[in-house]
Amino acid sequence: MLISDFDYSLPDELIAQYPTRERRASRLLEVGDSLIDRQFADLPNLLRAGDLLVFNDTRVIRARLHAQKETGGRAEVLIERVLGNGAVLAQVRASKSPKPGSKLVFGENVEAVVEGRDGDLFSLMFPVPVMPFLERNGEVPLPPYLDRPAESADDERYQTVYAKDPGAVAAPTAGLHFDQEMLDETLAAGVRHAYVTLHVGAGTFQPLRHENIVENRLHSERVQVDAACCAVIDNTRAQGGRVIAAGTTTVRALECAAQHGELEPFDGDTDLFILPGYRFRTIDAMITNFHLPQSSLLMLVAAFAGTERILSAYEHAIQERYRFFSYGDAMLLTPEIAS
Repeated sequence: MLISDFDYSLPDELIAQYPTRERRASRLLEVGDSLIDRQFADLPNLLRAGDLLVFNDTRVIRARLHAQKETGGRAEVLIERVLGNGAVLAQVRASKSPKPGSKLVFGENVEAVVEGRDGDLFSLMFPVPVMPFLERNGEVPLPPYLDRPAESADDERYQTVYAKDPGAVAAPTAGLHFDQEMLDETLAAGVRHAYVTLHVGAGTFQPLRHENIVENRLHSERVQVDAACCAVIDNTRAQGGRVIAAGTTTVRALECAAQHGELEPFDGDTDLFILPGYRFRTIDAMITNFHLPQSSLLMLVAAFAGTERILSAYEHAIQERYRFFSYGDAMLLTPEIAS
């Protein structure tokens, strides 16, 4: 498989720069035996009592910081992972990369020491607790294709209403369409909810570097799938209900927890790369946004719903002027049935 097999041409004006006024006001493309244009507000009517919605409850942190190097040059820092005790892994953009032993000066005159480098990421050591510092000084880390600075409204809208566990530097965007009323509505209709945690990293936006897909490796992300989630999935399956994942990050978390064949609790890192030919073990349907051309997430949804079917759905979405990417519209996917 080649990266170019997962390409498509998208007009810039279809990249959603802002969310819809209301979360549920986005559109929903149902991709099954045929393509059906719907509104996201229709979703509760497409679910059945006994179904299970699984969500990623990670919370986006204010991970983007501005700094000054000791030499006087400016730097932009994107915290990739908070390790604890002041240590972080971060992307650093500057005219010249900072050297080990040098310092980056942030707001409040906080100086972080550059301790080293691991691939694209720098190891930084802060002298203060990192999470509270980010809350006071950081910015919402909007994706690179949003051609604008973060605004105050992004503090709420680039966050799911059920976000709980801080650690992500990108939102699990399929969940952005759910408001509390819809969550309550689905519960009242007999649809159960379960939660996993996958702290989405900034690497989710990085392009794959090798044309031959299998030569690529994904960034590692932190995953937690607890025993309660595993139990409700097993129970749903036993009673004939469907397991429906809200987002590709939820899918990756669940599939990571089922890598040994049976779904079991998991707490650790994953770099699981799901490609066409992969056998899914945990889900029956998926809610997802539209993904970047040639991206690993586009390959994941193609693995689930079929490459030809996905590319046809994207072509349809472009023709029908759907809105793409993080603040864009959604899809409801069912798996491709082998003939």
